[in-house]
Amino acid sequence: MLTREEFIRDRERVFDKVYGALSGLAIGDSFGDASRKQENRANYAITTDFNKGASWSTDDTEFALLTAKTLIRCGGKLTTEECVRSWMEDVVTQDEYKRGGASEIEAANNLRKGLLPPLSGKFNAFHMSDGSSMRIGPIGIICAGDPEKAKEYARIESEVSHYRDGVWGAQAVAAAVAVAMVDGSIDEIIDAAMSAIPEESWLYYNMTQAFAMLEKSGGNILDIWMDLHDFLWTSSWATTAEAIPSAFACLKAKNDDFRTGITLAGNFGRDADTIGAVAGVILGAKYGAKGIPERWIEKTRYPSGTCLTFTKGIDIRSYAEKMTDIILQGE
Repeated sequence: MLTREEFIRDRERVFDKVYGALSGLAIGDSFGDASRKQENRANYAITTDFNKGASWSTDDTEFALLTAKTLIRCGGKLTTEECVRSWMEDVVTQDEYKRGGASEIEAANNLRKGLLPPLSGKFNAFHMSDGSSMRIGPIGIICAGDPEKAKEYARIESEVSHYRDGVWGAQAVAAAVAVAMVDGSIDEIIDAAMSAIPEESWLYYNMTQAFAMLEKSGGNILDIWMDLHDFLWTSSWATTAEAIPSAFACLKAKNDDFRTGITLAGNFGRDADTIGAVAGVILGAKYGAKGIPERWIEKTRYPSGTCLTFTKGIDIRSYAEKMTDIILQGE
């Protein structure tokens, strides 16, 4: 694993990792959402590629771009005030959110009432959802090589809409991305994620149980495929304690290359767009844009604005360039 100082010596490497992570999140989001659609299942059973139709983005990619926009505007110096400003400008001002997550809708309503973080997240009926984890990847990118900073920034950002497990899940993903950016091994990536999760939490219990099941199977996730789903199942499929262990179990089982990892995570079912987005941002950070099929990057390069209208037509490559500059200028 590289140190942050070693990592930033090569701008081309930094950009490749940043672009890979941002694109990986968008690809995993769209890929996972496609794989669970009935027509895809009827036609292909298992989705292995994008079909000929246009791709789209869901709230996962678009809220992640909100996080990225905030980081770009503040030059990587994240504060609660900067997060609230972004939500006020680009979330609260919308009257409705097509396909928006319940935790984010509730947070927007709380902000309208004058409730600010952490109360806007704490007083939220959906504060244990995976909505914070889906959008947190850009923080891990900016904090490449510094998982402790990633965890602190993830706490600041996620408290707008989440509390306890919802915050810890975001911190776990951000720390994992920060380590993946500097070529951490899969064990180092998972250790960074686990370091963010309190042992008494529901999320910690499910993460450790999922890993134990995978180890008992000898690493063959097909042997525990149905048992793992049954064990992690919650009444709401967007719960942090279900979706995040699902994503990390997929990552631990298949992580040698981006495409295989995303094919597994994207086809896991349940909240597949978030499972795909989390796996995608970590694998994209680890292998960079050069390790991702170029047609997948181009397919998802310009979001559709399905949930947050400001994201329609944003060039993810442009955001990656700006984030790369922040990483390099911050040293």
